[in-house]
Amino acid sequence: MAPRGVDYASVVHELKEVRRAGMVRLRELRLPALTEAASAGLTPDGPAVSGPSAVAVERLLRLAVDRLGGGSLQEAAEYTLGTAPGTRDWPGSDRRRRAAGVYGVSVERFRKHQEGVVLGQIAEQILRLCGEAPPTESPLETHRVLRVPAAGRVVPVTLHVHAVDLLSDVDVIVVPSNTHFALPEAYKSSVSASLRRAAASRSVTGELLADPVREELRDWAVRQGTSGRPVVPGTVAATGSGALAAQGVRRLYHAAVAVPRSGTNDYDVLPADVTRAVTRVLALLAEESRGFDPPLRSVCLPLLGSGRGGLSYQQSIEALWPAVDAELSRRTDLDIHLIVRHPVPAELLLRTLTTRNEAQEATGIRPDPAHIATGPSGGLERTTWRNVREQAGTDAM
Repeated sequence: MAPRGVDYASVVHELKEVRRAGMVRLRELRLPALTEAASAGLTPDGPAVSGPSAVAVERLLRLAVDRLGGGSLQEAAEYTLGTAPGTRDWPGSDRRRRAAGVYGVSVERFRKHQEGVVLGQIAEQILRLCGEAPPTESPLETHRVLRVPAAGRVVPVTLHVHAVDLLSDVDVIVVPSNTHFALPEAYKSSVSASLRRAAASRSVTGELLADPVREELRDWAVRQGTSGRPVVPGTVAATGSGALAAQGVRRLYHAAVAVPRSGTNDYDVLPADVTRAVTRVLALLAEESRGFDPPLRSVCLPLLGSGRGGLSYQQSIEALWPAVDAELSRRTDLDIHLIVRHPVPAELLLRTLTTRNEAQEATGIRPDPAHIATGPSGGLERTTWRNVREQAGTDAM
């Protein structure tokens, strides 16, 4: 139940104030409903975080936007409030123009129609957050090693909850792509855009010197004879990692899972295509591994298709995990990483993978102790958390 003073009309009114002012001016705004909602929606008793209410309100807004489920609605919401990477200090007019572009309409039409829908949907999520129990883990904890039953043994799976371009010492990162392997503009907030930006080389003044991911994907299309036409969903193209090599990332595998919907800015993604793409990713990893020294063994997967592709987080998890489980039955040296942008899908992943443990215990099926995966010290991999928020700033994948 929403706390007293927090109702739909009040929340929408204050969201309009935030839209005009932007995130950098939250401290200057009087936002009683959002402040009360942040207190009620993020902790069981008391403020969401210690310190100024603006911090709590910003966290609430980010959680609410993240719960919109991807697609054009979430992308437009991120631009509208300034939670999209790099837009925090943008003027309201620039953010509105970019949000209008998401829907392919004029700024005036967006202001009169879509903007009200976007703000209304954010308000709905805020009211729902007020009535839910808070997360069991702090949203600041963004790196966890889980023990997950797979292929008759327990394996470590590393869950990251931070921007994808902060990943380090992972051999391969899987990049969601459309069937044309057309890269988004580097300023956008998607996984693909973030990695394109991180892989690029720039001068000390920020001038773009090289865009290797774009160039290598173009060369791949020429070699495969697919220039100017789409590939079959589930196709995977491998490229180098460009400037990400300095972070220990050696390869980028671009997974074509999103089929552009004609005449719109949206995509269609089938769960079967996600499964097929992950299967191909892991097969390609095995094929390429022998050509590297040391061999490739670690791979990081985002929740493919859960952004503008329209799949729910749960659908994406259920589509990708069977392919991972099947590969783990063939390889014992595979190091699996999963990455999400915000705490909401992270909580869902934790619950889903934990359920696998509970189901195994309920049926009396237990892995052979000889097959328990061990950490570097030879003992059981210990579940740990690492706070990387100081490096990440705000989530920006």
